[in-house]
Amino acid sequence: MENLTLKVEAGASYIVTQMFFDNSKFFRFREACRKAGITVPVIAGIKPISALHDINLLPQTFHVEVPNELVSELKKCTTDAEAKEAGIEWATMQSKELIKEGVPGIHYYTLGRSDNIARIVKGAF
Repeated sequence: MENLTLKVEAGASYIVTQMFFDNSKFFRFREACRKAGITVPVIAGIKPISALHDINLLPQTFHVEVPNELVSELKKCTTDAEAKEAGIEWATMQSKELIKEGVPGIHYYTLGRSDNIARIVKGAF
């Protein structure tokens, strides 16, 4: 939080979070920013699951946690197409809740895949 405060003091006009799958963690982070005196907008960073291997790859590569509920849904999937659909549903649900809670913006991490983002945005906005 100290480094983030220094970045804002140096002129950052907003913050984009790393990807997350659990909105409660975002809300706690946003509250911690406010308690630290950081008042710039905090943009939520979401990465929809788009393939079966994401369940292992994303946590290892980006050091993020995947909620048990999402892991359970993904374990039911047998193809990348099914995992992508589960990812679209999850990210749409996340987006709707974030919008409801007044998030000023959402950054979608595509990692080269954007067709799912169009569906998420249509479903959430």
